[in-house]
Amino acid sequence: MRFLRAAAAMIFVLSTDVAMSGVAPLVSPAPEILDPELRSETVAAFTRYVEATEARVNQQETQPDSFLYVDSLREPQRSRIRAGLKRGEIYMAPIETRDGSGRVISAPGAMIHHWIGDVFVPGSSLRQALDLAQDYNHHQEIYHPEVVRSRLVSHAADDFRISYRLREHKVITVTLDADMDVHYRRIDETHWVSRSASTRIAEVVDAGAPGEHEKPVGHDSGFLWRMNSYWRFVQGDGGVTIECESISLTRDIPTGLGWLIGPMVTSIPKESLQHTLGSTRSALQTRSSQ
Repeated sequence: MRFLRAAAAMIFVLSTDVAMSGVAPLVSPAPEILDPELRSETVAAFTRYVEATEARVNQQETQPDSFLYVDSLREPQRSRIRAGLKRGEIYMAPIETRDGSGRVISAPGAMIHHWIGDVFVPGSSLRQALDLAQDYNHHQEIYHPEVVRSRLVSHAADDFRISYRLREHKVITVTLDADMDVHYRRIDETHWVSRSASTRIAEVVDAGAPGEHEKPVGHDSGFLWRMNSYWRFVQGDGGVTIECESISLTRDIPTGLGWLIGPMVTSIPKESLQHTLGSTRSALQTRSSQ
């Protein structure tokens, strides 16, 4: 039955900015295919994944020699990556977190995307990097076009509450409103970390139009249900190394809809992190030269 529903959905063309938007729909897809439900067991699995990841991150942050993920890699890979960062490259790699028995933690009915990336910004200071990271009211200028709107909701000491409007386009366009809590922590004079976690993500329908509205949270297209980020900042070697580890939860890909949903679900997490790191480096270089 699921295959038949998916096959019918294949000849349905979404009305929201699909590549073939001029084609009229021939059939209506099953609602659960386009708008799957975020189930409690899925959230519980993502929580287990995050907790296992943070156990490793907590240990990593206490060890100066392996503060950055790349520092834990073996030679000669570590030296190659370091040299590439000095040449202006962005290091990107997928990560998998496993449970106590060595199995990758998975989420039923969903996909967990885990990526890490690094950039090196010569001539920049740790203070400049932190100031840029915490300049939430201007992130829409730094990280456009993905960040359409950014706003600092509240700030107390090293804790921030922020709100983003995000837009992603690949075959289809998806607009999301996301609220996040962010906490910064000083390790020592050359090492800082921050952690952010989404507290609410809602898909926006007809974004920018008079009738724009949100789909019910957890009952949407499922292109982003949860998002956690772990940033590490290190001063040294004449600049700042910035590392970001991103974990996101999205829907799975229904049989037969890979052509439509697959590119958004599978490629956006990596591309978004790469864009974020590249934009961070560019903005820091600009500020350092002023």
